Amino acid sequence: MKELKAYVEQKNKWNAIFSGRTYNLNNKADLQSIAEMLDSDLSPENLTCDGELPRSQVQAKYRNLTRVAEQLMKLDPSVQMYEFNI
Repeated sequence: MKELKAYVEQKNKWNAIFSGRTYNLNNKADLQSIAEMLDSDLSPENLTCDGELPRSQVQAKYRNLTRVAEQLMKLDPSVQMYEFNI
């Protein structure tokens, strides 16, 4: 859960800067929103920064995001994700 908590904390910090929404891991609707953000982050364009990142950074980013997705799926198996399949 460490990676999932860090991911949500990072998203909340960015949202605080721009007066956005704060996500909570205890809220079912927020869990689906987090899954949608993960889907976006795992899309090939975002994952590779449109091909600008070196392969090692892409692999590290992918490993971290898949750990986050796995932890989210363990927390709530009913969330829908399209870029990540167990």
